Amino acid sequence: MSKIGLIGGSGLYDIKGFILKQKKTVTTPYGKPSDQYLIGKIGNTEIVFLPRHGKKHNMPPHMINYRANIWGFKKLSVDRIISISAVGGIKKGFKPGDIVVLDQIMDMTRNRKSTFYDGKGGVMHIDFTEPYCPELRDIILKAGKQARISLKNGGNYVAVEGPRLETASEIKGFKLLGGDVVGMTGMPEASLAREAAICYSGISVVANYAAGISKTKLTVPEVMEAMNASTEKLKQLLKKTFSLISEERKCTCKDALKEAKI
Repeated sequence: MSKIGLIGGSGLYDIKGFILKQKKTVTTPYGKPSDQYLIGKIGNTEIVFLPRHGKKHNMPPHMINYRANIWGFKKLSVDRIISISAVGGIKKGFKPGDIVVLDQIMDMTRNRKSTFYDGKGGVMHIDFTEPYCPELRDIILKAGKQARISLKNGGNYVAVEGPRLETASEIKGFKLLGGDVVGMTGMPEASLAREAAICYSGISVVANYAAGISKTKLTVPEVMEAMNASTEKLKQLLKKTFSLISEERKCTCKDALKEAKI
């Protein structure tokens, strides 16, 4: 049976119809994941949920053990992951409250352990042309239409180190490079999932306008308010998405390591 991984805030596992079966502590060669994995079901679909920042949200983006998190999903036989994140809107027309189904990513992080292949077991160069699974993206977009939830089809996520917010000058630069939204957790989460041959899709909620776009100061309460306002829509979207995912994977994510080794 296919298992669907879900990474996001603690409110997201409280989806109508979700039956929690167990809480699982997973050990990995890379240390501890962010928290226990919550395993349950929605209908016939098995869901494995992990709060990215820990259940108390006490883990900053630059200190998340991304390798342990993804390895834990792999150990629990998860073959697809949907990642939920809050972002700042850069692209004109991307306003707070919008839900974006990402299609590209730019990695501006500097100090994160970003691969499982650091010299042990050979050198791997995975293809990352499409960082988000196209098959899973299509399913989410279809779910949005069926659930009558407005989605932005496509967005280039700029992943930054954090934990500080960006300068206005940085945002101008990201815009020139084609960035649409900015966040702190998208990488190396996405590339590690590809190395693990797990389908990965990113759904981002625009929580605020990025620095310099709005004349007002960016605040954490503003971000939390926007995320909370979108939670119910996200729950509906996820529930419909889970119902549309089939057992068989027809994308190339499952074959990510083929012809990648030197």
